[in-house]
This record gives sequence, structure tokens and C-alpha cells, in this order.
Amino acid sequence: MMLYPAMNKLTEYVPNRYMMVNVVARRARQIAAEAEAAGEHLAEKPVTLAIHEVAEGKFDANTMSTVIASEND
Repeated sequence: MMLYPAMNKLTEYVPNRYMMVNVVARRARQIAAEAEAAGEHLAEKPVTLAIHEVAEGKFDANTMSTVIASEND
């Protein structure tokens, strides 16, 4: 199975695959937690939603670094 959107589209926002996994996983956990707290049913899996958000430029390595720092404070 191929990744959609393509990896080269994703690496425009996140420089390497290792960091991509971290960014997508963290955002997917946030999406799942927000949906659970709101009692919402997601039409797609949280990972799929997170990948699409990265491809749209909503999240990148710097954005997630800022989020991680604020979570740890």
C-alpha cells in the first residue's frame, strides 16, 4: 500500500522520516484524545487525519516542538 499524500509532499514540512513519524504520532494522539473528550466519532483514523494535516502545512517539525515544550511546562 502506498502512502497518500506522497512522502515527498510530507518532507516539504518535516525534514526526515524519523521526525515525520514523531510529528504524525503525536498529532494523531492529540486528535484521538480531543475526539474522545468531545464524544465524537471520527470518519477516518487519527493517523490518517494527522498525515493530511502535515501535508496541508498545518503542522511541521517546529510547530510540534513548540507544542511539546508547552505540554512539558
